[in-house]
Amino acid sequence: MTEQPSAITTQDFIPSAEISISSLKNELTQLPKEYSPMLQNIQENLPAIQATSENFYKSHSQYMNATVDITDLTPLHSIRHILARIERKKAALAEAQIKRRKDDIELRRKQKQFEETTDEFDRELLEIEIIELMNGLTSGENYIKGAIREMSYLMTQYNSVLEKTGKEHLTEEDFEDDEKRYHVMTALKQALNAARPRGGLIDEGNSIYLFDIGVNVAHAQAEIFNYLKQEQEMIENGLAPSHEMTMEWLERCADKFKDCGQRFAESRGLITLDQKSLAQPDPVQLLTGTTETTEEN
Repeated sequence: MTEQPSAITTQDFIPSAEISISSLKNELTQLPKEYSPMLQNIQENLPAIQATSENFYKSHSQYMNATVDITDLTPLHSIRHILARIERKKAALAEAQIKRRKDDIELRRKQKQFEETTDEFDRELLEIEIIELMNGLTSGENYIKGAIREMSYLMTQYNSVLEKTGKEHLTEEDFEDDEKRYHVMTALKQALNAARPRGGLIDEGNSIYLFDIGVNVAHAQAEIFNYLKQEQEMIENGLAPSHEMTMEWLERCADKFKDCGQRFAESRGLITLDQKSLAQPDPVQLLTGTTETTEEN
């Protein structure tokens, strides 16, 4: 009786490779001859491509996160956005970790079955299933590492924005209070951008938004007309309006209109902040980079 080969292990395969060019060459014997240099080209470049690919395996770049993803106009709303992203990433990591553990158990089960099976065809099928599981584990590991890098970046962003607020920790009341400025700035930002191609006129959607937060639309329209006029005068004088200038205008609008929503809500008998319905967690003591040591007696 011939001895059956032992179970397949990860050492039997090219690390991080989803395909084996050598296997393809052997299995696809009927390929036209022009495919031979193509396969050779793939085989020569695949290791470098795989190494470079490890820079990715995450949903967005850091630059994209900081610009087109986190577009909230106030620091506290940016923190809310960042925290929501961290929670989603944390849940995805937990799910990926559970899947990885299940796949690892299944891989060991298949390897044991491979060792114990004598039927030739069953062994071939088990070999394919083992390869499939190994490839899945390798691919999953790449995405887990990408998620870890992205989560670390988001936590760095959280600390950076928190530092900008001048606070050591934030409360639910802080976030609620920030809503006043955030919605004014967001409504005026959208209204301004919609007005640029419309001859300076606010569109219907943002008129409704402004009305709902208690801002008189005619007053907001006058603010936009004056700001666009200021920009045009600068251009005529050979100057270039800046994005910082627009943000300063939005901040002034927030100062002017921030209490409008509360007054409008109160006129309808609504309360915008109920203290007894707020969360009151104890502040978390953050660990520092150094630890204190005590002398032994």
